[in-house]
Amino acid sequence: MTNNFVFEKDLSAKKIHVVREFNAPIEKVWKAWTDPDLLEKWWGPKPWVAKTKSMDFRVGGAWLYFMEGPEGQVHWSHVKFTAIEEGSRFAADAVFSDENGNSTPGAPVGHWDNQFIAIGSKTKVVVNLSFDDEATIKMMVEMGFEGGFTMGLNQLEELLATA
Repeated sequence: MTNNFVFEKDLSAKKIHVVREFNAPIEKVWKAWTDPDLLEKWWGPKPWVAKTKSMDFRVGGAWLYFMEGPEGQVHWSHVKFTAIEEGSRFAADAVFSDENGNSTPGAPVGHWDNQFIAIGSKTKVVVNLSFDDEATIKMMVEMGFEGGFTMGLNQLEELLATA
């Protein structure tokens, strides 16, 4: 099966560009990205799992969640929604945080812009992720963002095939 996967990083421009096609209608893919019960089933690389504390999907609202590792490690993240075009696009700023959504001091912010495009019965998702400085994108790359995000997208594909 082809999914027309693209993962490009431009360190000097501080940007990561990801394109992935899913064999599912746009409504189903949109819901998987915006419903916390579904997000928890695919967001993050196994064996880590995402667990939502709160989700307020509206401009100015936020998703507060943590990733839990196999040995009980916990890493919180706060995702603030900055733009929403229902069913086709949303943007958000994501940062590591504490359990109350307070940014971890010195934590970098990732600016996500996610587009959903219907192609017949399939959906193309285009993710443009940018950072404020080159050191942050280098750190994300070194932490294995490409492998982890790809694993999450593979899990999304599996979820869409069964849901």
